Amino acid sequence: MAHRFAPAILRQYDIRGVVGDTLGSEDAYALGRSFASMARQRGARRIAVGRDGRDHSPMLEKALVRGLVEGGMHVIRIGLGPSPMLYYAAATLDVDGGIHVTGSHNPASYNGFKMLLGGASVHGEDIVHLGRIATQGDWPEGAGSVDDADVRTAYADRLVEDFRGGAFRIGWDAGNGAAGPAIEELTRRLPGEHHLLYTEVDGSFPNHHPDPTVPANLKALQELARDKQLDFGVAFDGDGDRIGAVDGKGRILWGDQILMLLAEPVLKELPGATIIADVKASRTLFDYVAALGGQPLMWKTGHSLIKAKMAETGAPLAGEMSGHIFFGHRWYGFDDALYAAVRLIEAVHQSGQSLAELRDAMPRAVATPEMRFAVGDQDKFAVIERLLANLRAEGVDIDDTDGARVTNGDGWWLLRASNTEDVLAARAEAQDEGALARLVAQIDEELGKLGITRS
Repeated sequence: MAHRFAPAILRQYDIRGVVGDTLGSEDAYALGRSFASMARQRGARRIAVGRDGRDHSPMLEKALVRGLVEGGMHVIRIGLGPSPMLYYAAATLDVDGGIHVTGSHNPASYNGFKMLLGGASVHGEDIVHLGRIATQGDWPEGAGSVDDADVRTAYADRLVEDFRGGAFRIGWDAGNGAAGPAIEELTRRLPGEHHLLYTEVDGSFPNHHPDPTVPANLKALQELARDKQLDFGVAFDGDGDRIGAVDGKGRILWGDQILMLLAEPVLKELPGATIIADVKASRTLFDYVAALGGQPLMWKTGHSLIKAKMAETGAPLAGEMSGHIFFGHRWYGFDDALYAAVRLIEAVHQSGQSLAELRDAMPRAVATPEMRFAVGDQDKFAVIERLLANLRAEGVDIDDTDGARVTNGDGWWLLRASNTEDVLAARAEAQDEGALARLVAQIDEELGKLGITRS
């Protein structure tokens, strides 16, 4: 029986849509059957399955598991938890891959699936292939089975297994996401004093949206850090694979600043190692890694793409502006915000300074938030190709790793095609506001040549 997914849900890194609109139980079942077909073609038979705390995740998980079992898979259900707990299960249980039912940091109406097979993320062409299998109805029959496994305790134990930090007073904001119970387990195992916010799992996210890259979502944590005079605070997205942080004064540290703090102890232990960051990251980060004797590597945005590059290069650490932090050093190479929090505690402890002092010592720069430009009925990737052609004709300094990152005397600006929406995403960074304004004007000028204006 063939099935056609709504094209919009087949994304570069995962499958994600609005439940009741572009995504439903029939899609989850079809994914189970299609994934089983692809897995069997690659010699895989055992798959771990987990889910986040959204109201519709149990329904989607049930349909997904039914599709996997009817496709001949042996399924190990690990239940409710953050995506990194599913990645941990895939790395440590006797399985060949895993699927986590999650809408990540999206609004409550969204849900989807993050997938692993053969030790790597399922992304890009593999997701296209899953869509093709479903459309063709290429679903072999099988007689699979289901078992349950409780891995939360083992996961929490592993998070602190070789902890090298000290005792701090820390705030933790789970945002009512799936990481809440695991954070409760983790903080019971850590020294210090821990103040927990919103660890009760609630798929309606009643307190604030679970995306720590948006300043408004960090207000409660900032207030907690200031009111309780904490050393610092950490926040998590809906499925616990993205971290945010504030210092004891309530000031936000962005993804590249967190990566700077995490890089120094890694490079002390592994001199000359490669540290990967995405194209949205600050030039300050790349310069800092180089000054520490590391090899900075700029790569494409996207957790699946970063993980693949880490595997290719053997990099012990990578990160994105979005707060995905990936440790291969003493960890498994996947993005795990809970483990990143543990390593942040270690980094602050080993520095001998407070997080506020470490933030104060960072080079000053000003940057825009991420800007988005609608492309109308134009193909966003074709627009970027035209942009690159124009820039090359002008002879400017371009890095085309992922879109166009242009560097000049004022700083740098980036324009790339979003992999998740029909927009172009832009960002700029400079040493002062005047230089930043000139960079933004350059973005507007180049877009104007392409018939695109800021909305």
